[in-house]
Amino acid sequence: MKYLLTLTFLLSSIVAFAQDDMSIPLIEVEGYSERKMAPDQAVFTIVLEEKSMKVSEAVDILNQKTKNLANGLKKNKIKDYQLIADSYSVDLNRIYRSGQSRDSGYVARQTLRIVTGSKNEDLQKIVETIQNSGDMSFNLHFQISEETRNSLENALLTEALKDSESKAQLIATTLGIRSIRVHRVTLEQSSPPQIKMRVASMMSDASPEMMIAPDDQKITKRVLVKYTY
Repeated sequence: MKYLLTLTFLLSSIVAFAQDDMSIPLIEVEGYSERKMAPDQAVFTIVLEEKSMKVSEAVDILNQKTKNLANGLKKNKIKDYQLIADSYSVDLNRIYRSGQSRDSGYVARQTLRIVTGSKNEDLQKIVETIQNSGDMSFNLHFQISEETRNSLENALLTEALKDSESKAQLIATTLGIRSIRVHRVTLEQSSPPQIKMRVASMMSDASPEMMIAPDDQKITKRVLVKYTY
């Protein structure tokens, strides 16, 4: 009964909230701000997988690959990086043939990440270390670090709010509205930046070198502001 009363109250509040907006003269505008900047992080995502008839064997081989990678990074004196272990799972290795399924041992999976600076001079050495550490696949992408994004949060929000105020004031002036005031502000979720990367290989007599040129990325902020007059 208490739950029903609470639900009824919430529904009534939502309806009243919507009706309130309909009865008030409003100017509704979107404020927008944007910054373009070069990515400051390089992230190698490494996928390990091992199949075996015994769980212990699959796990042991997987752990050995991880140790090989960690030791290789230390041996090659890679600078300023983090080796992070993410998801880990062991599942039945189920095989489907001719509409029939059968279990054939187990498959262990592990995802690792190597996070470093986008301008780290050891990017090529990291690639070589991964390739020499065992049978593992990887991909590389560039991103703007969370620390950098957080440091820009207040500046972007301020710019977006000023943008909305400028638009609303222009509308009011054009329509002959003497004064406006803020009625409601809604922050929109910012979408993650699109990751673009140009990768080219240059062959030499010594070893293949990778020239990587990440594109600038956008950090945006949107606000929806309703002004009443």
